Amino acid sequence: MTILDAVILGLLQALGEFLPISSSAHLVLLPFFRGVQYQGVSFDVMLHLATLLAVLLYFSKDWFYIIKDGFTHPRQPQGKTLWLLALATVPAGLAGILCKDWLETALRHPLSIAACLMIFAVILWLADRKADPNGRTDLNLRNLLIIGCAQALALMPGVSRSGVTITAALFLGFSRAQSARISFLLSAPVIGGAAVLELSHLTWTDINAPLIWGFISAFAGALVVIGGLMKFIKTHSFNIFVIYRLLLGMFIFIWYCHLH
Repeated sequence: MTILDAVILGLLQALGEFLPISSSAHLVLLPFFRGVQYQGVSFDVMLHLATLLAVLLYFSKDWFYIIKDGFTHPRQPQGKTLWLLALATVPAGLAGILCKDWLETALRHPLSIAACLMIFAVILWLADRKADPNGRTDLNLRNLLIIGCAQALALMPGVSRSGVTITAALFLGFSRAQSARISFLLSAPVIGGAAVLELSHLTWTDINAPLIWGFISAFAGALVVIGGLMKFIKTHSFNIFVIYRLLLGMFIFIWYCHLH
């Protein structure tokens, strides 16, 4: 893998992790289009770790009070959030442990990715039509467990972790801005957990120039994307992402059928 490939993958990770377009789909598809070998799960996890650091930095004030109150005032609303986020991560964690090997092989086919892109684009569009600017703000166990179960579906490339969690939150009555915030906060424990599991397999020989540049581009890109999306959705719907997913899915179908 060249440094250019790594930088492109890093930027795609930044865009796909927080925009509802599926980072895993783009990370899997780029090697197909550029004719390079798949970079491996360890490289993917390093890119996810970069975006994790970005979301922790961007929401550092939120995380400071969530963690502090979680241990000092666990019964207060802000303190409960820490433990609710932890519980909401369990479904995706269990799915990752139980289905990891199968998901890494069976669902990386371009046609399955295209199908997921388009199917979940339509579901996002349906949820976005219900968006209420003055939606609910209560983060309770039921809401976060539903969103957490939806997050488990994102293990399938093409679904989009941010897309499916935002979709679930919109269906539950949260506003677009609150849905995105919940999605970003919920990304931290699941990305962190995946990184911890995979980093145990990372050796010093895996650390090279492409990995470092990929990490840097993913981190810098994620900071820009998070801030940009939070501003964008104050005055816009998610329709642009729905259209992009549908077009990308159709393109993949046409491209694959042409080659075969």
